[in-house]
Amino acid sequence: MMTRVITRSLKEDKDGIPGYIAFPEREEKGPGLLLIHQHSGLTGYLKTAAYRFAQLGYTTVIPNLYHMLGYPAETHIDKGTEIQNKTPDPDFVRVIDQGWRYCLSRSDVDGARVGVIGYCMGGRIGIQFAAVTPAVRAFVAYYPSVREEEPTRIRLRHPSIQQKLLESLHANGQPLESHYFHFGNHGFASTESDGYQPYLADLVWPLVTEFLRRELIRPAL
Repeated sequence: MMTRVITRSLKEDKDGIPGYIAFPEREEKGPGLLLIHQHSGLTGYLKTAAYRFAQLGYTTVIPNLYHMLGYPAETHIDKGTEIQNKTPDPDFVRVIDQGWRYCLSRSDVDGARVGVIGYCMGGRIGIQFAAVTPAVRAFVAYYPSVREEEPTRIRLRHPSIQQKLLESLHANGQPLESHYFHFGNHGFASTESDGYQPYLADLVWPLVTEFLRRELIRPAL
């Protein structure tokens, strides 16, 4: 039997945060996901991803970070990089936390089984959010924009470059999966990106969903 999936925009005056949600219609509590958008904002392909995750049983929330930071619009395709470059990372983490709290407050979400997925900019900042939020049960980063650079007033701390980052993640003793595709483009999962690669997007999808199933679908230990 197929589960009905409900999708709608989130409104600040009605829901407490602006953004988008897709969730399976159900009476009992189930797993949840918080999706952190890329530099261009809450674009269409993330709504499609939210719907696909909801089909698998996840209440999926995408907070509109730019709107929450004072730039009201659903997408900022032309201005997103500019906004990111003048917004301190702690401000991003603060509004991500608002989205996280909304997700956990829902009656259809089991707060012990909620994960986070970040895309591009969202992957980079998602690392920081997950590091300060122990309740995050699982974290997935799609092509996070992590690079070696000096701290600045805007970005006080940086995740290390990939190898250093993996070493630190291994050292904390938590389960970790890392998949590197040498032929992959940045933005390979985005149908709106010049780097979109349908083959690679389809190859990665079951890796992501199986990881999430193991960490979130099964009862929390």
